[in-house]
Amino acid sequence: MAHPAEDNADFSPAEVEALLQELTAIRAELVAEPGLHQHGIDKIHAHYQSSARNLLHYLALRRRDLRPLQLRLAALGLSSLGRAESHVLATVDAVLAVLHRLAGRAWQPPASGNNGGFARGEQLLAEHTDALLGSAAPGRKVRIMVTMPSEAAHDYTLVHDLLKQGMDCMRINCAHDDAQAWERMIGHLRRAEEAMGRSCRVVMDLGGPKLRTGPLEPDPAVVKVRPVRDGYGRVTAPARVWLTAEDAPQPPPSQASASLPVPADWLRGLQTSDRVTFTDVRDAERSFAIVDVTDAGCWAEAQQTAYLTPGTVLQHAQGKASVGALPPGESTLTLQEGDTLFVTRDLRPGRPATVDSSGQVPTPASVGCTIPEVFDDVRSGESIWFDDGKMGGVVEKVEADRVRVRITHAPAGGAKLRSDKGINLPDSPLRLAALTDKDLHDLPFVARHADVVELSFANSAHDVESLQQHLAQLGERQPAIVLKIETRRAFENLPAMLLVAMRTPCCGVMIARGDLAVECGFERLAEVQEEILWICEAAHVPVIWATQVLESLAKQGMPSRAEITDAAMGHRAECVMLNKGPHMLSAVRVLDDILRRMQAHQAKKSAMLRELRLAHTLPAEPV
Repeated sequence: MAHPAEDNADFSPAEVEALLQELTAIRAELVAEPGLHQHGIDKIHAHYQSSARNLLHYLALRRRDLRPLQLRLAALGLSSLGRAESHVLATVDAVLAVLHRLAGRAWQPPASGNNGGFARGEQLLAEHTDALLGSAAPGRKVRIMVTMPSEAAHDYTLVHDLLKQGMDCMRINCAHDDAQAWERMIGHLRRAEEAMGRSCRVVMDLGGPKLRTGPLEPDPAVVKVRPVRDGYGRVTAPARVWLTAEDAPQPPPSQASASLPVPADWLRGLQTSDRVTFTDVRDAERSFAIVDVTDAGCWAEAQQTAYLTPGTVLQHAQGKASVGALPPGESTLTLQEGDTLFVTRDLRPGRPATVDSSGQVPTPASVGCTIPEVFDDVRSGESIWFDDGKMGGVVEKVEADRVRVRITHAPAGGAKLRSDKGINLPDSPLRLAALTDKDLHDLPFVARHADVVELSFANSAHDVESLQQHLAQLGERQPAIVLKIETRRAFENLPAMLLVAMRTPCCGVMIARGDLAVECGFERLAEVQEEILWICEAAHVPVIWATQVLESLAKQGMPSRAEITDAAMGHRAECVMLNKGPHMLSAVRVLDDILRRMQAHQAKKSAMLRELRLAHTLPAEPV
């Protein structure tokens, strides 16, 4: 049999010897690496002993720029080490064996550091995936996780149909609903499992210390009633107004432009074809036509736009009445590039900027935050982002009771900031524990009912240890742990957190791409998620690909082209997570189809060269 490089004109004994020396030195570094961390390895669970060593081998391998070496190996027709993640030492040893043959010398890899060869790494990842996420569906290795909406607590059919369409893991977000609702969701799942003869993991997501904007001063309680008009301004459909008794208000039985509470006695005097007149808040004379009277309320129609507030006087032939209490309008802060925003340390309602008659801003906009102590860790010059990265700025000054921010990123025309929107401080070394008081309150329920617990905003090995300690205090039943990687610090500390997580029998990682994109920069997200996939494959730890997968399909019923490609990329993980939406069933069905198709084409970083029908379509004769 010919050697791989015998027909290569560039082959030279000197090059082979140089490659042998370089790769032998690399191997020595790999084998030595676990010894430098022996104290930590001694704590690793038996299931992950080999995996922890492979992870350390991989980290040692990736501390150098391998690209020049890869090019030289590829020129000799050898493996360029580009698929070494799950079996690092076996890959290096295979290349060394061929190089020794080319040099005319016999060689056997030393037994030291050997982790069991190529197949062992892939086998360990498969075993760990089964343990964490359950057995794979026939014809699809990648699992599907679905986040439960509140309706799942009282809609058994929804849970049954999701399981039937291909859900492998039910995810319950502990930031929403309560223990009674979670228990009903799990009960529906167990009933559906029994009915279908299928099993499904229960995954519970701890809320974590989510930093959000505080409340805003409410806008005036104003109801706008507006008919539908065509391009010429002609009314094509009147506005539909629901009039209901203010002492016992009833919701409109169908879609309404507005719902107005009025005195019950006055309401009972209305009849079909009556006309109600009023002067709106702009001093415009307006009227409603009563088109239907029911026991629950009355329907009225308006042909003109009108603005009504509490106290607006309505009049018809039988007398007058005032509009009752209306809900306040939703407040927003409109911010543009260059604007100043004060983020305060308390939860007093924020307010928009004030503008004087000369166009100057004597009082900039302000908003509070839900975890004010984070600003003890913030310094001038650091970046701050709001609402999943929709707008951002730089911290100009940290004061005793507030932080002054200059908005540097906002869409043209400005962005609207509302209350309860996320705040990210990617440059700041925040000293926030991953487990909040609420998480600790939820943890006993999670330990009793969940197969998997997800640790949100895990930033350090200490965060992982803290969760392990709290779970150990709750009894023998220990759910598996998934680390949600959603901050820059979590990404940077991932290897250390994995080595702590691997002290337990079962663990995994979720790439929470929403906050992670804001923290690391949208332009870096593709690179960051690739690195997480590589590190976790080296540790034989399954990965959950999460956030905005087929989101347009789940929420609006139609996916974008980019979402289909993104879902297909998720096949490189062990599980793909879908969020809730009115079209969840369609999203599960489409994702199941995509993952089955991709399985024939891709396995991690390797292209699977199945037979292509397209390869048979070229005509025998040139066209």
